[in-house]
Amino acid sequence: MAELVLRADGLEAGLKPHAGGSFTHFCDLSGGEPVDLLRRGKPGSDDPLDSAGFPLVPFCNRVRDGRFTFRGRDITLPPNMPGQRHPLHGQGWRGGWTVLEAGKHFAQLAFHHEAAEWPWTYQSRLTAMIKDRGLEVMLSCRNLSDQVMPCGLGLHPYYPCDAETVLDTEVTQVWTIDEEIMPVAKAPATGRYSLKERKVCGQDLDNGYEGWSGEATFQWPNRKKGLRLTSEAPRFQLYSPGEGGLIAAEPVTNANAALNRPESEWEKLGLWLLQPQERVQLTARFEVFDL
Repeated sequence: MAELVLRADGLEAGLKPHAGGSFTHFCDLSGGEPVDLLRRGKPGSDDPLDSAGFPLVPFCNRVRDGRFTFRGRDITLPPNMPGQRHPLHGQGWRGGWTVLEAGKHFAQLAFHHEAAEWPWTYQSRLTAMIKDRGLEVMLSCRNLSDQVMPCGLGLHPYYPCDAETVLDTEVTQVWTIDEEIMPVAKAPATGRYSLKERKVCGQDLDNGYEGWSGEATFQWPNRKKGLRLTSEAPRFQLYSPGEGGLIAAEPVTNANAALNRPESEWEKLGLWLLQPQERVQLTARFEVFDL
């Protein structure tokens, strides 16, 4: 399937519906030469891990050992990432999406999951639009089963980074993690975990944050560009590998391994319990500005 390319307002974005609904790039063309605002995907690869970003549905982050219990039912999910025994990010990013609409600056994709190891049928839609010098993304999920379904949503954008890249956002608490990137405990988001005017490249962080303000800015002084992310998502996930080169900074609804907690805690950990035919959505805007 061909890549979809969206262009407007001096910006360009690409999508690969067949590759998990992933983005191939998002760049600023207003100066002539492309300036990447998201990490440009690896040419020739259909692996979302090599992309500019991808949707997370119907949950974000990991499920310990792929096992959880819901209303008397024991559910087991297979691993879905090499080297990881804890499956993550749901089914959408590993599936093929269909194109519902596509134009010069707008596209809408759909993903259908039929009940299997994840024992609920659902449909997700991803809408991407370039307008007003930004990329707007909406991700939704509708429960098509005749039983209640747990659900969380998120977006997993990758960004380029170098030694001067600055992330600035407000968060209150961080989840510390073990060697398998599973949550251990909440702590104040200070010191090593602070995200206030943080030079963020190569920081060896892979943590979920609570109390997110819903806005984050990224600045690349060497390229004279910035990006402002806004979303109603209540949580923020940051991945900054020690070797540098990229970061992932993600608006998400649910905490890591929320499905492994008692159901009584799910709501405060960001999981919806969708009734049959109920639909929820997450929106995010990536607005470009000059430095």
